[in-house]
Amino acid sequence: AHGHQAAISIDQFCQSKDINERPAPDVTLISQKMGMHEWSYHNDISNEERYAVPHAEKVSALKDIKLEVELGFDERMAFEEAMRCLNCDVQTVFEDVKCIECDACVDICPVDCINFIKNGDEKDVRSRLRVPALDEDQSLYVSDTLPTGRVMVKDEDVCLHCGLCAERCPTAAWDMNQFLLKEGQAKNQRQVA
Repeated sequence: AHGHQAAISIDQFCQSKDINERPAPDVTLISQKMGMHEWSYHNDISNEERYAVPHAEKVSALKDIKLEVELGFDERMAFEEAMRCLNCDVQTVFEDVKCIECDACVDICPVDCINFIKNGDEKDVRSRLRVPALDEDQSLYVSDTLPTGRVMVKDEDVCLHCGLCAERCPTAAWDMNQFLLKEGQAKNQRQVA
């Protein structure tokens, strides 16, 4: 990937073009559903606290400036830490046309990040969520207006990407999709005479 980006920069530079211009990336969302209640990723919720990386003793670290301070995880700790993964590359996708507003997803959500409420300005909506969304830098996921006049609002800052909403939904309005980004690559644009 880095080689392609370097080649694009070199080509742009040699042609006296802006080296910041890049081919558009390719974005793909792929459903992770494999069965009725089966996903192609580990979606269990972990309530474990983050494991602290073991460190060398302070006396030893201060005596030898070249000593690696962080010792790293052993195999068991590395596995346990990896199992805490929140699957940030797996996104919840909501199709409002399939939603019957049964609120089953709201009932099952372990962190109360899904809401069906009347729409309004952003500050008002943020204050009316089941768990108020205080981080204004984090966008909210807001659907189009549903048949009852409400909208579905999900706070991405709170979501665990566990997939329980998608498992519980009777109409498959929710799905879990893996986000894949492929950076633009140089193409053979020159014609040989």
